[in-house]
Amino acid sequence: MTERFDVARVRREFPVTSRMLYFDSAHQTPLATCVRSALMNFYDEGYQNAGPKAVWLARVEKVRERVANLFGVSTDEIAFTKNTSEGLNIAANSIAWRGGDNVLMIEGDHPNNAYAWLNLKRRAVDVRFIPLSGEVADASTFASHIDERTRAISLSHVTFHAGHRHDIASIGALCRERGIYLIVDVMQSVGVLPVCATELGVSLLAAGCHKGLLVPQGLGIMYASSRCSELQPAYLALAGLADPPSDLIARPERIQLSATARRFEIGNHNLPAMHALAASLDFITGIGVENITQHVLDLGDQLIEQMESQGIRIVGPRERAHRSHIYVLDLPGDGWLEYLAANEVRVSPERDGIRVSFAMFNTSDEVDRLSDIIRRRKVAQPRRSSMADTVD
Repeated sequence: MTERFDVARVRREFPVTSRMLYFDSAHQTPLATCVRSALMNFYDEGYQNAGPKAVWLARVEKVRERVANLFGVSTDEIAFTKNTSEGLNIAANSIAWRGGDNVLMIEGDHPNNAYAWLNLKRRAVDVRFIPLSGEVADASTFASHIDERTRAISLSHVTFHAGHRHDIASIGALCRERGIYLIVDVMQSVGVLPVCATELGVSLLAAGCHKGLLVPQGLGIMYASSRCSELQPAYLALAGLADPPSDLIARPERIQLSATARRFEIGNHNLPAMHALAASLDFITGIGVENITQHVLDLGDQLIEQMESQGIRIVGPRERAHRSHIYVLDLPGDGWLEYLAANEVRVSPERDGIRVSFAMFNTSDEVDRLSDIIRRRKVAQPRRSSMADTVD
């Protein structure tokens, strides 16, 4: 496999790669050395200088600029949250719902996306789950289900359970045509696949930073399109005001909201994670997101070929345009997770099998090693007797 970048150099940033086969980045990426250093530098500053908060907040705005560049949008369209779930809940509660309105979702999508909208049932909003009939969702998946009371469509860009990469751009075009909000969970794709919000045509994006963006849990990012300035926060703090009072005295007549996405922010930021995100963005952009995309798809090609040679089905799409870094192996029978863990392989159980998820630091050799480990157990397993075996 042709290397898209210096993978050996990247691997040196992830010491865990010397101890195990780490194929679990769809769950959480291991800590990179550069990210760890950024965290330690932050704590050293707080320890030695009693917390230079003004300096730290200025750095937050630099990070906001970097995130905006990553999404191909304006800095004023980026807000910081705690995680993906908070961003999705902000989105769900920002719409001026009327009883009888409805939102469309994909059946079986991430539960925390569903719960954000199911919570609107108390406001008489109808949540409609659409079965995924094709390989991935596109505009045709939703078009026939839209009626005059449909206000929003919400789905993941990449599914966590089998790596489907939905055609968000076509859904975005449909939503613009019908005057519907499009809210997308990009938790699994940001940092791994290109995510240009304007090209996708979304109203709001939500993501956490502990997967493709390499940051520990506790920091989320949200894009809110400037075209959707009518969307309102469900809660309010000083950070969300257009003109925060310098004397810090709240006045009922001065609660005009910021016209930017900052109107959705509340309270202090996760400052350690902001410093970690600054370091990770340096690292990721130095490699190039498109290079990361092609790298994990190349590894996917290799995994699919090797699993097929062993008669193991890959759950989910096969076409490169429809898949991502996530692959689920249909390994029937018990004990696979324990067996792989005993062989220093880190993966996750998933609803349809064993989930293998790649990252920038994985290699072709590691895929070969995984394939060999799986083959050894298959050879060692006694063949199940069939009805034909028992007939004379």
